[in-house]
Amino acid sequence: MRTVKAAAAAVTAMTAAGAAAVAAGRFASGAALKAPPGRPLPTEPRLTVHGTAAGRVTLTRALASQRPGTYGLSGDGSHAVVGPVLDSVPHPADAVVRRLERVTHGSLEPGDKVWLTPNLHIGDPGAALGLDHTDVDVLGELGVLPAWFVPAARDIWVITVHGLGTTREHPMNVMEFLHGLRFPVLDLAYRGDLGAPRPPDGLNHLGETEWRDLDAAIRYAVRYGAERVVLYGWSTGATMALRAAAHSADRDRIRGLVLDSPVLNWEATLRALAAARRTPAPLLPLAVRAAQGRIGLYGDRIDEAAHPERLKIPTLIFHGPDDTVAPWAHSRRLAERRPDLVALHTVRQAPHSALWNADPSAYEEALRRFLTPLM
Repeated sequence: MRTVKAAAAAVTAMTAAGAAAVAAGRFASGAALKAPPGRPLPTEPRLTVHGTAAGRVTLTRALASQRPGTYGLSGDGSHAVVGPVLDSVPHPADAVVRRLERVTHGSLEPGDKVWLTPNLHIGDPGAALGLDHTDVDVLGELGVLPAWFVPAARDIWVITVHGLGTTREHPMNVMEFLHGLRFPVLDLAYRGDLGAPRPPDGLNHLGETEWRDLDAAIRYAVRYGAERVVLYGWSTGATMALRAAAHSADRDRIRGLVLDSPVLNWEATLRALAAARRTPAPLLPLAVRAAQGRIGLYGDRIDEAAHPERLKIPTLIFHGPDDTVAPWAHSRRLAERRPDLVALHTVRQAPHSALWNADPSAYEEALRRFLTPLM
């Protein structure tokens, strides 16, 4: 009898442990599948504001706060823009002083928790950049998708699409530059974004279903005068661009791809985000399996869309070895396999989707060289 009871207890314990492991896997997978637009990814540390002075802000010393370049600095109810580190300004050993370019809204107070973001601009292209624009509606398969359209003279449009942890405000970093080259820009909000339809399961599919919203934007552009389009995506937005280039019914209109920090291997990205949530290493495979079960990512259709033999159009990739979300090695491998079509612009000391922020001048020059033959 004791043997039977012991066996039953062991089975119960194993069942409970298995259920706990499955629940932990689902929680870990949520780091990517439930990443809310405009909120920091778990890889982005919170920093403390130690003080502000005329044109300066003092932050916690960390690798993040010492990054080169210009970034948004977001908190709960505040947004500012910070420039380079000011090494010559006296500061405590555990702090960093950066140039404070402007406070967009709210205020920065000592003790506030903030994080760096690639989003420099808040609002719409008119309010943030002084660009004439129109709010337009793109009809997607789930409903109406809001977008900003910035008109210009050319018949080749640039369609921009943001990625993980950002919003359609992120492409405004390069919108003035694109407008200066006279490219019309269609900046899309897609399923899950503010004002756009909610996905039926409430989850981010890492571009696997979202690309169809980008496909709808291509149809919109063609309907309203675009003869050709360039797809410009960040992070999972870059994944969407690759999927559209491979499968859109209008793919013959696509003349180029610009991929910034592309997610080319969803398993690696999901593991990275789960690990940043302090998920124990033994549970990381469970996070991958949980994602497979929740959103149907069986096999790697991202890899299929980015396969060197499937790529047919000129492609510019911005990526760097310091990206902890989407491994740089996959972009480097793609560029090595297709040097006839793919140019890789490497940016060091830049986090995921913030390569423009690290070195805007070099970034825009690489972008200009790529786009000029497509005009």
